[in-house]
Amino acid sequence: MLKVARGTQTAYDRTRNESQPSNVPAYLPQRIRMKTAQPVDRRDRVLLVGVTLKRRARGGPDGPAVASRDSLEELEELAQSAGANIVGSLLQVRDVLDPATLVGRGKLDEIRVEAQARSVPLVIVDHDLTPVQLRNMEKGTDCRVIDRTQLILDIFATHARTREGQLQVELAQLNYLLPRLTGRGQELSRLGGGIGTRGPGEQKLETDRRRIRERVGKIQAAIETVRRQRTTRRRARQAVPLGMIAFVGYTNAGKSTLFNALTHADVLTSPKMFATLDPTIRAVRLPSKRRVLLSDTVGFLRDLPPDLIAAFRATLEEVQEAALILHVSDISNPHHAEQDAEVLKVLRELGVEDRPRLHVLNKIDRLSEPDKKALTQSNGHGQNNNVFTSAMTGEGLDDLLARIDSAMPVDPIVKLRLRMPLADGRHLSLVQARGRVLHSEIVDGHFLLEAELPQSAARRLQEFVLE
Repeated sequence: MLKVARGTQTAYDRTRNESQPSNVPAYLPQRIRMKTAQPVDRRDRVLLVGVTLKRRARGGPDGPAVASRDSLEELEELAQSAGANIVGSLLQVRDVLDPATLVGRGKLDEIRVEAQARSVPLVIVDHDLTPVQLRNMEKGTDCRVIDRTQLILDIFATHARTREGQLQVELAQLNYLLPRLTGRGQELSRLGGGIGTRGPGEQKLETDRRRIRERVGKIQAAIETVRRQRTTRRRARQAVPLGMIAFVGYTNAGKSTLFNALTHADVLTSPKMFATLDPTIRAVRLPSKRRVLLSDTVGFLRDLPPDLIAAFRATLEEVQEAALILHVSDISNPHHAEQDAEVLKVLRELGVEDRPRLHVLNKIDRLSEPDKKALTQSNGHGQNNNVFTSAMTGEGLDDLLARIDSAMPVDPIVKLRLRMPLADGRHLSLVQARGRVLHSEIVDGHFLLEAELPQSAARRLQEFVLE
């Protein structure tokens, strides 16, 4: 079974024995632990269901089915990242979404027949379901049903390693669970709403809600503590003039592989979506000998749930504090333009769309030579913010570091002429370590140097500067 962030998902499954031990926390009541959001088990056979609207066909000759099939392919990648065994998929095109069942009663019957024929206990819907739609779909299909948001939360719970990441995932999961307590199966159904019918069922439901709200409050306080600690560490870093550079991009664009190639770190890399969740910061030295900090953050996704963005506020603050943003795209993906648009939408939500940014077109090793040549030529026509790289082969990494060096606004490089005593080894070593010597000569027992240094180092050498 996939790992779960502490206390947020349960081990219930209609296809399993109820006596099977569960790894859910004690603060959730037993009946919630038996019926709340499920992780996808590696043994689960899964049926995917997509739905789209006809009006999206306007302006496109192929209609909405093509875009929805692409969306289903992305959902398939997500499900495979969660360890699911996908046995089939269904797509429906509708005029409007059914507020009660999302897909309509007839489609529910079709899904039920397909699930029974394929012995599928789990249906994943490529849409966010309301509590009513979730309940009605489970009743109509006689299967366990989860939506796209719940699947993403399950993957996040699997990949959360640090205390901060686990807290953020748990907060997002509990916020997702809270409005879905009422009426989720017979164990959570309330008694009647009339006089004389209120009793332990209603009281128990309110007790469950109160316990979850209390837990949410504790998690929010813990995340705020983590946020203050991160702010303190950030201020300590800012005391030394080291610029922060944040990697952003669609999930599975190759950010972690590129991060490892530049910093020689050992961040987990995987073709699975959302393989990297917890932020990682490493230092790297640029060609000008300036040291900067690179931050690898969580990948973005189409229609990323707002609650999830809010929960990961502490992590995404690294993007908000970055002096330069590296937008990494998988240029070999035929849908990279749509993915880039989703990334820019999240950047606008974070308020950093105007931040200095380089567009890193990664995975060029997967392109044919004609395509690569065409991209290179287009880059020469005013698109100077593009950098072509291959994190796997190392192609373009030197160019990327040079472009970062020229675009980095923090601690800019200045050119100086210096006159220093030969015996002043301390300041001479500072020039050699922090800067680049362009010319040097010895005159009257002094070094005459022409060098390029970061502004922070140049301030320490003002007494030797020649006008």
